[in-house]
Amino acid sequence: MATAEGQQHPLGIYFKVWGLLFVLSTFSYMVDILEFEGYLRWTLIVIFMLLKAGLIIAVFMHMKWERLAIVYAILIPPVALIVLMTLMAIEGDYTEFTRLLYFAGGG
Repeated sequence: MATAEGQQHPLGIYFKVWGLLFVLSTFSYMVDILEFEGYLRWTLIVIFMLLKAGLIIAVFMHMKWERLAIVYAILIPPVALIVLMTLMAIEGDYTEFTRLLYFAGGG
């Protein structure tokens, strides 16, 4: 009689992550309720968003228990895209600055 082998994760870890996601979502809503403004508001929103996404990916998508090669294959491309988009944004700001300087200065 053949038996199917696989990993069994205790349900407690899922309940703890659900609770933590609830707490992080509460903090996220508190940012709006307390009416934070400017960079502090957006920094907190992005931090809570990334923490929640990381928990969901690690536990519910079972990345915590996968081989490192699979984790790298899934996580490296989005990180590379974020780095490239940041570099393009920096370049765009530089280009806009030089154009404004040239055209406004009478070049």
